[in-house]
Amino acid sequence: MTEKTVEITLSVLLSDWDDECDPCIEELQDRLQVHKGIIETHLHVDHDPIDLCIHYDPNLISLSAVKRLAQKAGAELSNGYVHEEIPFDGLESADSAIVVGEALENLGGMLHARLNYAAGLALVAYDQQELSSDQIRDTMRNFGAIPRSKPIVTTAGEQTRNLWFILQEHSDLVIVGMSGLFLLIGWLSEMFTEMPGGVVITFYLLSYLTGGFDLMRHAVPAVMRGKFDTDVLMLAAALGAAFLGAWAEGSFLLFLFGLGHAGEHFALERARNAVNALGELMPKTARVRREGSIVVSPVEELMVGEIVIVRPGDRIAVDGKIIRGESAVDQSPITGESMPVQKQPGDEVFAGTINQDAALEVEITRLAKDNTLSRVMEMVAEAQGQQSPTQQFTERFTTWFVPVVLVLVILVAALPPLFSWMPFSDSFYRAMLLLVAASPCALAIGTPAAVLAGIAQAARNGVLIKGGVHLENLGQLKAMAFDKTGTLTKGQFEVTDVLPENSMSADDLLGLAAAVELHSNHPLAMAVVRAARNKNLSIPKADGLENVPGKGVKSRVNGLPVWMGSFKLFEEEEIQITGPIREKLMSLEEDGKTTMLISKGDHIVGVLGLADVPRPNVKLVLDHLRKLGISHLIMLTGDNQKVANKISGLIGVTDVEAELLPQEKLKTIQRLQKKYGAVAMTGDGVNDAPALAAATVGISLGGAGTAVALETADVALMADDLGKLPFAVGLSRASRLIIQQNLIISLGVILLLIVTSVLGLVQLSWAVVLHEGSTIIVVLNALRLLGYKKD
Repeated sequence: MTEKTVEITLSVLLSDWDDECDPCIEELQDRLQVHKGIIETHLHVDHDPIDLCIHYDPNLISLSAVKRLAQKAGAELSNGYVHEEIPFDGLESADSAIVVGEALENLGGMLHARLNYAAGLALVAYDQQELSSDQIRDTMRNFGAIPRSKPIVTTAGEQTRNLWFILQEHSDLVIVGMSGLFLLIGWLSEMFTEMPGGVVITFYLLSYLTGGFDLMRHAVPAVMRGKFDTDVLMLAAALGAAFLGAWAEGSFLLFLFGLGHAGEHFALERARNAVNALGELMPKTARVRREGSIVVSPVEELMVGEIVIVRPGDRIAVDGKIIRGESAVDQSPITGESMPVQKQPGDEVFAGTINQDAALEVEITRLAKDNTLSRVMEMVAEAQGQQSPTQQFTERFTTWFVPVVLVLVILVAALPPLFSWMPFSDSFYRAMLLLVAASPCALAIGTPAAVLAGIAQAARNGVLIKGGVHLENLGQLKAMAFDKTGTLTKGQFEVTDVLPENSMSADDLLGLAAAVELHSNHPLAMAVVRAARNKNLSIPKADGLENVPGKGVKSRVNGLPVWMGSFKLFEEEEIQITGPIREKLMSLEEDGKTTMLISKGDHIVGVLGLADVPRPNVKLVLDHLRKLGISHLIMLTGDNQKVANKISGLIGVTDVEAELLPQEKLKTIQRLQKKYGAVAMTGDGVNDAPALAAATVGISLGGAGTAVALETADVALMADDLGKLPFAVGLSRASRLIIQQNLIISLGVILLLIVTSVLGLVQLSWAVVLHEGSTIIVVLNALRLLGYKKD
């Protein structure tokens, strides 16, 4: 069989795809592979942009037909399928979220559905020709998940001051309270009065009905779908206790189970609020200049190019560029920068940041739906829908663990009476204990809660982590590679040496050079002018500017000819270069610097040395990363080895890979992965996108400023500041530790309760206390991440 391949840029086929895990991509591949002659399809994620590679038999289908099929399938998916994020509440456990998710998956036209219980968010992709958003929401309601139009964000003040709010939003607390009250009345009546048994049982029944209402609402649909999850196990244990006449213990089980879930919901709300509060940063309206007057307009109606007026103290409503005014802007909500940033005309500002000092006029550069804050919120929502490796493990574990427990329960209930080891009532009681003991509530919620809290805390501090898998991977790294230019260095030339000759002062030399370069946009020229202005030097007027391509520039200052450029320019013009000047040039070039000679009249008056210098805090950042356990730090650069060695010596990097093309950086990352295992790549997301995609974790800087940096990486540092990198790594390490602690706690409690239940060493009430206690402990342990701070 003859086989050929064609690669088509994925974004050409699917205009609205999110990442390589988008279910529409899998659907696109499935649609193509049913056609005769198409052998296989797969993604080239290491290409920039990502390509869909199609293998086909040219004897059965032509190249033009393959492209036509791919474009048609992509267009149908782009036009027909909708991605939607639906906030919800009303569910009692992670198991019930799985049941609702499976119900949604079975709807005709549903491509993909996943409910994140910890985040309270449903992520769905569906064919709008076959299915509507209303039908999806109705199905969710039928299974107990109550959709909301948007996430609810409440402050701590609201939660503590507003009793009516608590009663409305936490009706489960009211119902659990009623269950506890009926239980208490029934127990007191049974123990301390001679009230008829029927009346006592009535109180216990009322406790059962109130305590088991939500449980029944979720357990019945689960059983109907053949799912025996935690809710089913608990309900069976409570009914079993009633069957044995242990009404008090059954009521206590339901009361504590409900109380535990109410506490779990209350705690998880803190993590959800941390994420959902991002949406509250966006002002709903803006003051915009139209037809000579200022009007207030909803941000959704603003257009690119319009001018927005931002008063002091107001939150900026748009992404844009300042055209008038100077002010300090608090960018901490987006970038995590602790200090306000001084802004002037030409500078970028972002929606959600706060103008502090003076009025600004801002020209809109992005629509509200496309601005940085909107993209961050969208990506955080997507991140909550992705499962970390530990979450995947716990799901696989529970799929076989619960059926095994049910078999064990039957054996514990049936075998002892069969062999006359104990009465059926005792064996049945132990079986009910086992149902409670083996319910993996803490196991199911411990990891999602930690992932949610970790991603929320990162977002609050200007770090966007796009999923639990990247959070966990970042926390286990031992090696990290860095692109040099713009990542470890400032990415722009600076004047590092001003060496005057012939009695000229350093300031006069720099001012003369700036006069010649004043109107040039060459990076070296701009560095010279910037250096002179930073020193507030007087810059004389230059005339008769003449560019010498690739060599330098000629001009006249105060009537005298001024030449400025490379050694080659002066050599060709036969301007004498003395031995001492040659030595200075060689010394600067040995240090990896670019040199510029300057002459005035017939004499050389000085030498400038320029270099792309390291970022101010880069050495401290790298030292901090080593302390966090990243022992291998590798610098990748396209520069020559001499320049690379000089920079590495200044910043303390011992491993250097120089003279690399972008594709060679990709191969270097792959080689480092073979050597060290998990490897991160840190860059600006522009010319190093293939290496970022190939790395275990791709990290980009300046996510707030450039869309490409935000899109290409797994982790985006929103500010153009490497200082956030140790925070991100430290937070990820703390998240991994808490995930491991939660696993140990949940599995340890399950093992302890299974052993003590089978041996009859624990009462049902204590089994429930330990079970629910472990669930609350792992959630509270996860929420510690919301207090994580940079060392």
